Amino acid sequence: MTTRDNYRVLIVPGLHGSGPEHWQSRWEAQHADFERVHQDDWSIPDLPRWSWKLEQTLAQSDRPTLIVAHSFGCLTTIHANRHGRFNIAGALLVAPADPDKFHVANALRDVRLSCPSVVVGSTNDPWMNAARASYWADVWGCGFLNAGALGHINAESGLGDWEQGWQQFERLRDIADTLAHPRHLSVLR
Repeated sequence: MTTRDNYRVLIVPGLHGSGPEHWQSRWEAQHADFERVHQDDWSIPDLPRWSWKLEQTLAQSDRPTLIVAHSFGCLTTIHANRHGRFNIAGALLVAPADPDKFHVANALRDVRLSCPSVVVGSTNDPWMNAARASYWADVWGCGFLNAGALGHINAESGLGDWEQGWQQFERLRDIADTLAHPRHLSVLR
């Protein structure tokens, strides 16, 4: 089977860019090949601008890409992939911000991801509770995982390297491998 080396991995942070104790930053520090999408202004959540930056980053390579997004970065990921023109192999969308809170719901309501994807929500997330996250996962054609009471699943949640998230990332990669190499489906039967 293929490995993570077959994929480009993009970290797509939310507001304020995921500081050094955020699990996204910790994963990036542990995996030198992971790339971070940088925004011009991390304090202003501007969906068209943030999406454009992600699109520019995606356009730099035609390698299959796994996206690891958090909060407003999830909304950015959905919006940037509305045309389905990039080689996205999978998307891990963690603690998405509520599109209604940012007045971007209309821009995201008719977008469905065409790659394997999972939304991970938290029952006590102040930016979007698990029930709303499940609703949006369905709208976007994603699977949904209720991770329990983990707040916004960020540095303040005290998750360290967030092993549960890493397991979801590995599952997503395995699904992408299986879809890229259908001959492996017979092994799973």
